[in-house]
Amino acid sequence: MADMQQVFLDAALEAGSLVMSFYENDIDVTHKDDQSPVTAADEKAEAIIFAHLARAFPDIPVIGEESVAAGVVPDITARAFFLVDPLDGTKEFINRREDFTVNIALVENGAPVAGIVYAPAKGVAYRTIAGGAEKLIVTDGVVARAEAIRCRPRGEILTAVASRSHNSPETEDFMRKIGVTDFTSVGSSLKFCLVAEGVADVYPRFGRTMEWDTAAGDAVLRAAGGTTACTDNTALSYGKTKQDSDSDFANPPFIGWAHRLPRP
Repeated sequence: MADMQQVFLDAALEAGSLVMSFYENDIDVTHKDDQSPVTAADEKAEAIIFAHLARAFPDIPVIGEESVAAGVVPDITARAFFLVDPLDGTKEFINRREDFTVNIALVENGAPVAGIVYAPAKGVAYRTIAGGAEKLIVTDGVVARAEAIRCRPRGEILTAVASRSHNSPETEDFMRKIGVTDFTSVGSSLKFCLVAEGVADVYPRFGRTMEWDTAAGDAVLRAAGGTTACTDNTALSYGKTKQDSDSDFANPPFIGWAHRLPRP
């Protein structure tokens, strides 16, 4: 079998290069049925990633944000599958902010077990590796340096990272209850990665997300020693279809932790 982490890296780097070619020029924006923005960069980047995965792993189904929007949903019942978000943080991308990412993850038995998050405008990527996680410094589309990352232990100052575009009163209330004393606002799945590399302690998300938004970053966080839990303290799971309360692949509220704290 092909080296999955290398396939993920190659796919993410190529998709990221394509995304940057749009970022540096005019961005045509349309809207999907749910009124979320989408660009040609989303669609073309997803096609690149799908091609890499199909060549290397033709028997593993792929769930991608844009393909699902187009009505293409393979059967993942009792199977491992890939989750792809070719451009997470589309609002950041459209507004020429740098914290948008390319996300690729493998899910097995409901858990994200491998993944990569690449922020091409920042020149950084985070990925799972055997026995942990690492941060990659990318220069001109080539990996220049790699360093192991790990969640930090609880210190005197509790730092939270939360969504720039989707903060909420519930998030503010949660941070107050657990004693957050410092706060950073970031777009896309980089929030998971900041917790994974020891820059922050907790990432609360009470607004709606989809599985392709979170799987790759969640995989990195778990590999770095963290956890991602729902508000009932169960692990956030993947492959959620036929949900009574929401659409397929929609996530409930969750909290990404560097270290578990007492419930507020």
